[in-house]
Amino acid sequence: MNAPLPWPAPHRDTPFVGAVLVPGSKSLTNRVLILAALADGPSVLTRPLGSRDTTLMVGALTALGATIERDGITWTVKPSRWDLTAAITVDCGLAGTVMRFVPPLAALGKAAITFDGDAHARVRPMGTTIATLRDLGVEVTDDGRGALPFTVHGTGRVTGGPLEVDASSSSQFVSALLLAGARFDKGIELQHVGAPLPSMPHIEMTVAELRRRGVHVDTHDTDTGVTAWHVHPGPISALDVEIEPDLSNAGVFIAAALVTGGSVRIRNWPEHTDQAGDAWRVIVPAFGGTAERDGSDLVFSGGESLDGVELDLHDVGELTPVISAIAALAAGPSRLTGVAHLRGHETDRLAALVTEINRLGGDAEELDDGLEIRPRPMHGTMFRTYDDHRMAHAAVVLGLRVRDLLVENVVTTVKTYPNFAPVWERLMT
Repeated sequence: MNAPLPWPAPHRDTPFVGAVLVPGSKSLTNRVLILAALADGPSVLTRPLGSRDTTLMVGALTALGATIERDGITWTVKPSRWDLTAAITVDCGLAGTVMRFVPPLAALGKAAITFDGDAHARVRPMGTTIATLRDLGVEVTDDGRGALPFTVHGTGRVTGGPLEVDASSSSQFVSALLLAGARFDKGIELQHVGAPLPSMPHIEMTVAELRRRGVHVDTHDTDTGVTAWHVHPGPISALDVEIEPDLSNAGVFIAAALVTGGSVRIRNWPEHTDQAGDAWRVIVPAFGGTAERDGSDLVFSGGESLDGVELDLHDVGELTPVISAIAALAAGPSRLTGVAHLRGHETDRLAALVTEINRLGGDAEELDDGLEIRPRPMHGTMFRTYDDHRMAHAAVVLGLRVRDLLVENVVTTVKTYPNFAPVWERLMT
């Protein structure tokens, strides 16, 4: 297959002023799909995200016996009976939610399920998933790799019970076990051990969605936050839901308003949400902008200047690439910390951001747990994305102020935002 042609990022000399309705949340869509496949009856999803990651999740759950009928903005999910016996392979692509959320479900069946994915997926950390499944008594073969590909050999049941997990490299290791835990014979009593957990809003989202479906979940709070969860065994009720807009994907449009001194109205921003992207309401004022609610929308505006920032992004690490692009265009230096775990994402995002910002003539430095970014004039050249959708988002933000910037493989944005490139081009030119 030929590599995609470099894409010229739109440049803008005037403030961007517009309104955007972003597609549904990938994090919510894939969690809701999992719970619908485990539920006690059919569920209907309205406005789910139709992207590569969610299509891979649909394919995985269908392979495990669920039935998912897609009719425009409405998807109907009929749960699996978990009675398949034939060996199959699940394509995870580069989707962390598929490679980490689905293996505990595979253990509920009686088939040998092999998980594999893209080349970049084979270097993502999966040792915790494999180890925790083995601790639960599930047979997993991986030839000692601790990574994709590996095979889960289900026996039709998982006993569950007490389990310790070090999820300091990804909160997905916790969410994966919580999502399936109610279907284990003894539920699951999960204790996190190790460095502080990243991306806690994603775990809070998981717990909230379980409770919405009648699952009994206890949490144990300490001075450092929630470190233990007890999901009691029991049914997962079917539930019809409407998926919220993806607030992390909204960030690239918010960044456009900030770096051009304009404003953007994000339609249907929820009043209350567990999405990490809700942090934009705090991040934008830190850069000198404003965030104001207007009915069901939020309006973000750039300030008189684009200030440098000091931000701890530990809980909202997925926002780091776009925030880094804003910081590279700011009037003063920025320090972004708490995101060492980004080294294990779709690519090593810290190293990638430093490399690509500096390739443009910028001044970025990698820290133990983040980035130091100092303003410098930048010039256009190729910005590599490493097949990472968030890197592509960072690139297009930089392109608004850096002329002649080319984006390598902008199509990687279909991972979480179908048709992103034409939407961006229409709005920014």
